[in-house]
Amino acid sequence: MSGIAQKLASKQKQVAISEFFEKNKHFLGFDSPVRSLITAVKEAVDNALDACEEARILPSIKVKVTKIDTKKDIIELVVEDNGPGIPQKSIEKVFGQLLFGSRFHAIRQSRGQQGIGITGVVMYSQLTTGKPTHVRSKIATESTAAVVDIGLDTRKNKATKSNSGREIWELEDGEMKKHGLEVTTRMKAKYQKGRQSVWQYLRMTSIVNPHAEITFTDPEGEVHHWPRVTERLPGKVESIKPHPHGIELGQLQRMLTESTDSRLSVFLRTNFSGVSTRAAKELSAAAELDVKIKPKQMSPDQVRALLEAFQGERMFQGKPVKLLNPPTNCLSPIEEMLIKKGLSKTIDSRYATTMTRAPNVSQGNPYQVEVGLIFGGDMASDKSVEVLRFANRVPLMYQQGGCLLTKAIESVDWRQYGLDQAGGKGVPKGPAAILVHLASTNVQFTSEAKEALADNGEVLEEVRKAMLEMGRGLRKHLEKKKKMAKTKEKFELINDILPAIAKKSAQILDKPVPNLAGSITKIMSAVICESETEWNKESKAVDVSIKIYNYTARARAYTILATWPEKSGGVMKNNQYGGRKEATGVWAWKLDTLQPGENITITFSLDGLEKGDWTETDVFYRGSQEIIGAMKMDEKYLEEIRNQEKILNELNSSTQVESFENSEEASKEDEPTPEPAVKPPSGQSTLFGGEQ
Repeated sequence: MSGIAQKLASKQKQVAISEFFEKNKHFLGFDSPVRSLITAVKEAVDNALDACEEARILPSIKVKVTKIDTKKDIIELVVEDNGPGIPQKSIEKVFGQLLFGSRFHAIRQSRGQQGIGITGVVMYSQLTTGKPTHVRSKIATESTAAVVDIGLDTRKNKATKSNSGREIWELEDGEMKKHGLEVTTRMKAKYQKGRQSVWQYLRMTSIVNPHAEITFTDPEGEVHHWPRVTERLPGKVESIKPHPHGIELGQLQRMLTESTDSRLSVFLRTNFSGVSTRAAKELSAAAELDVKIKPKQMSPDQVRALLEAFQGERMFQGKPVKLLNPPTNCLSPIEEMLIKKGLSKTIDSRYATTMTRAPNVSQGNPYQVEVGLIFGGDMASDKSVEVLRFANRVPLMYQQGGCLLTKAIESVDWRQYGLDQAGGKGVPKGPAAILVHLASTNVQFTSEAKEALADNGEVLEEVRKAMLEMGRGLRKHLEKKKKMAKTKEKFELINDILPAIAKKSAQILDKPVPNLAGSITKIMSAVICESETEWNKESKAVDVSIKIYNYTARARAYTILATWPEKSGGVMKNNQYGGRKEATGVWAWKLDTLQPGENITITFSLDGLEKGDWTETDVFYRGSQEIIGAMKMDEKYLEEIRNQEKILNELNSSTQVESFENSEEASKEDEPTPEPAVKPPSGQSTLFGGEQ
């Protein structure tokens, strides 16, 4: 038996990561000819966008697909960008080594995290055609571009190079390329049109990357162009330290073993976010550990005790240790206004609303949910709504049914918001598109192909809340539209027919034409609101006017409220009626009593915006009589906005508190605390846990 065991043992050998993925290429999204092409485009475009944004360059990306051999399904893909380029010595590692990259260990929002993507494209191309991938790279400090053919030695997980050299990179217009990257690769793949196509992927990419210009040339030579709609780059993200709530036992053991800190308290404060000097002491006390213990010397039982303190299983004075939330400067949301601009450039509609929720934390990982709903236009009313899913600005095109974002959409009863939905379950039907974007430092996918998000109860509930808000907005829009249409028809009829009758009657009776204002008021018996939002070319600002007509027989009193893009940097000016701020992005005016037949016009302007940023202003009212053309203020809507404000304020204050504690108290860490000459009186606890 020992001989058999030795024989079996001799057959065992380590498999290189690249060799593993070569045999399991479906893990990376290369499981069919159609999907393989989309995956290749995705990886190249994602890298281009990331490189441009990190270098603070507005991206201009060109994608070209050419059919080389139709019978054998051989396609050539060329992706060119205007990014910073890659130094010649780094090309082979970037394109020819799996798990090589700059973002795997960084805790911040990024499109790619694993260091697999573009090398997977090189591997798949080599596997299906035997051809290397041609790379051309130009950096700003060099006069010529580096060129090289890259292959992959899957057994060694190492690049193979050939035909390396340098050349002048001349553009079609005769100018020299200043900086950028071009990747040319051939692979076994199929090009198709429709929802799961390269065209759809690039279309979706342009929606959530409104700062990017994307040009696509399809195999038939047709050019598709999605221009950028903003000159504003996404906010720069910063790496943060891991949070104790997201730490596993093995990770904590490794961090302690590798630590060079002399004391546990220093280790906790300097290696984790959310751990102030106070929290470090309390965590140590909860785990029954001396703050002076060296991290390297901790036993397995002590490590486990510390982890249990992290997780709240071990208490300090009968309560879990309160940790601050991690900072959120690691996230870069698209923002409401830019989502709307991105949607409007690709989808024709009459109504669009967007929402960016306040950052939240799940298992120690910051995340942020953004949603958009677009309705009407040329979209089909008898088909399922178009679901646009994104994670860290990357489109998700496959496995829709198994994705957390889809489940959140399906959990809402859309029938009460004006969309068809069989049994109140599943994706609704109607002329609409629903966008969901999750920005996170740690997006949990169902597989390495990154096509669907894994279940997470906290994230699902956050997306669901956003969907409910979108639904309520849609319902109010549809109700307002319906009532306004009826009123407008009635008003136009009255204003056309009654004056004509009065004029004719006056001519017959040889009497003056009577004043019909009172009669029209009695017949209409309604208060009407008309609002206009227009771009002023001269002032380079958005002009907003809200006009209220009292076509009733009684005096009316109202508070008028309107939305404005405060969160997006809009500045309100020329606001003649003053008013007050109700919540972020909501302004209110209390009107004087409006007599029968009277009207009033509220006007203001918005600075700090680009043309097309703000095209529609939502108007609300408080008062007993309905205003047609405005919406009754939903106090729950205001409450939700204020709740989001509260979350943001708490996050900001948490960061400030942590910074203050660490800067003020860290210097005292190694010093014994002297007994005060006069003990402070007992009383109210301070913010930092002491008494005042």
